[in-house]
Amino acid sequence: MAKEEQTGAGRKHARPRVVAATVSHDDATSAQLDHADASDSTDEESAGGSTYLVPGLERGLRILGEFSAREPVLGAPELSKRIGIPRTTTFRLLQTLEALGFLERVNGDRYFRLSVAVLRLGFEYLSSLELTDVGTPILERLRDATGLSTHLLIRDQRDVVFVAKAQTHEPMFSSVKVHVGTRLPAHATVHGQVLMGDLSFEALRQLYPEPQLERFTERTPATVEELYGRVRESAALGYAVSEASFERGISVVSAPVRDQSGKIAAALTVTIPRSDIGEAEEREPLVIAVCQAAIELSERLSYRPRADDPTVVQARRKPVAAT
Repeated sequence: MAKEEQTGAGRKHARPRVVAATVSHDDATSAQLDHADASDSTDEESAGGSTYLVPGLERGLRILGEFSAREPVLGAPELSKRIGIPRTTTFRLLQTLEALGFLERVNGDRYFRLSVAVLRLGFEYLSSLELTDVGTPILERLRDATGLSTHLLIRDQRDVVFVAKAQTHEPMFSSVKVHVGTRLPAHATVHGQVLMGDLSFEALRQLYPEPQLERFTERTPATVEELYGRVRESAALGYAVSEASFERGISVVSAPVRDQSGKIAAALTVTIPRSDIGEAEEREPLVIAVCQAAIELSERLSYRPRADDPTVVQARRKPVAAT
């Protein structure tokens, strides 16, 4: 990873300097755009602003979007290459995001990572979701019935995001903890495969145009064709089961939650802290319980279950009697 040259302007508490030196062509162009934006503000307001993009804002948001769990710390040179703008412009954007509390400096002020303002926005978003509001009591009841941790996830493009949870009280299972806001690759998890259940092959291909998908284990789909097969299989069943297919020692049962339009809005999951779920007499009650909770939450979101909905079919099943 390339390192940014340390300057006086890069100090955390230094006052921003007025740049009296030569301005780059890109920076001059940016300044002209800013002036044009100001002079055309009346026109934008009358037009509703639906077709206008603010270059500086777009670049700043793209910078924030480059940070992830896999790359929590990034420097200006790397971000400059990724966004395709001059390093000086990138550094000024970074300073602005830092001043607003969205970024903070690390490793001797040459690199940046996300800061608390991003977290605040995330929690404000989660608290505004009807999904988490009505879903949390259902997660808690499912946790109490199974003794397992339960979670609610949504899909954000190629990631799944944990948006609500009910942590188990069982001491033997309490070591498995997933925090709200955690992201995982959608294609490599059954959560994502459940959440992509409404996508056509063409939509999936647009989401994953690369010929080979990133592999995390030997069970990760290697191509979009293989991924689509997994997605259709989960959709046909009405649920999905993963036994240590993404993370060793962890199994999950996941089912789709639908909204008023019938589209998949979330995935509801229980987590089992071992590599296998067990025989049918243990597996089937879990599948039924998860599907019942998913349908209950769907109904709370004004979904009208169809009799041929595979998740509904699973929810109405009776567990296999133990022999």
